[in-house]
Amino acid sequence: MVEGTPGHELPPLNAEERAVYEWQLDIEGFGEAGQRRLKGATVLISRIGGLGGSVAWQLAAAGVGRLILAHAGNIKPSDLNRQTLMTHDRIGTARLTSAVEKLRALNPRLDIVTVLENASTENAEPLAREADVIVDCAPLFQERFALNHAAVVLRKPMIECAVYDLELHLTTLIPGRTPCLRCLYPESNPHWTRRFPVLGAVSATAGSLAAVEVVKVLAGLGEPLAGRMLIGDLRSMTFRQVRIQRLADCAECGRLCPESKAK
Repeated sequence: MVEGTPGHELPPLNAEERAVYEWQLDIEGFGEAGQRRLKGATVLISRIGGLGGSVAWQLAAAGVGRLILAHAGNIKPSDLNRQTLMTHDRIGTARLTSAVEKLRALNPRLDIVTVLENASTENAEPLAREADVIVDCAPLFQERFALNHAAVVLRKPMIECAVYDLELHLTTLIPGRTPCLRCLYPESNPHWTRRFPVLGAVSATAGSLAAVEVVKVLAGLGEPLAGRMLIGDLRSMTFRQVRIQRLADCAECGRLCPESKAK
C-alpha cells in the first residue's frame, strides 16, 4: 500500500476528480483514502501493447497519478488485433505517441513519462526506482528477468502477467514474501519468441485483471495474488489458482529475508 512520503501527505482530490471517481469512491475498503493513494502513485508498465495497453488504460481510468511507459518500436499492421491504444492511421509511427494521445484523452490529469526503449539490464533498475509498483507485460524473458532483478533489488512489488493463445497467467510478486520470477522460471526458455498466438480479447482480459491487482496493492484493497497464480483458460471459461513457492536457493531472491507482511 502506498503511503505519503515522510513529511508529505497524499494529494487531495479536487472537485473534478470527485465527480469522475464517485462510483469507485463507494467501494467498501477503498473510499477517498484509496483514491488519494492512487493519485499519489507511480506505476511502471513495461510494454504497452495488447496486455500492457489494457493495464495502462484501466489505471488511467482508475485515477493513478503517474505512469511510466516503456516500449520501443513503431506500430505495425499485426499490432492492431490486440493493441487497442494504437490506431490504423498511425501505422509506421511510434507506439508510445499513439498510446499517450489516447490515454490523455481519457484522463487529461494523468502524468505520463515515456521511454522509447524496452526493459533491459541497463534501464530496468533506474526506471523501477521511480515507481511504486512494476507491471511486467514484456514478452521476452530477458526483459522479464531484468524487471524481476530490479524488483528484487529495490524490493518493489511487481505484477507479473502473461498470455498465450486463449490462456492467461497472473500473479503478484512481493520480494521477500513471495516467489520472484526466477523462482518460477529459473532459466529462459530458448524457444520463446516475441510472436505467439493470441486473441486480443484475451490480452485485454488479462490486462484488466492485472490493473485490479495494481489498485489492490496501491490502495491496500482486498487480497492481492501474493503467493498464488491465477490461470485462466478462456477456451472453456475456467479459472483456477495454484500456490507458488519461493526457492530457498533462488539465485535472485534467495538472499532476501521474509517480510512480515505485504507492502
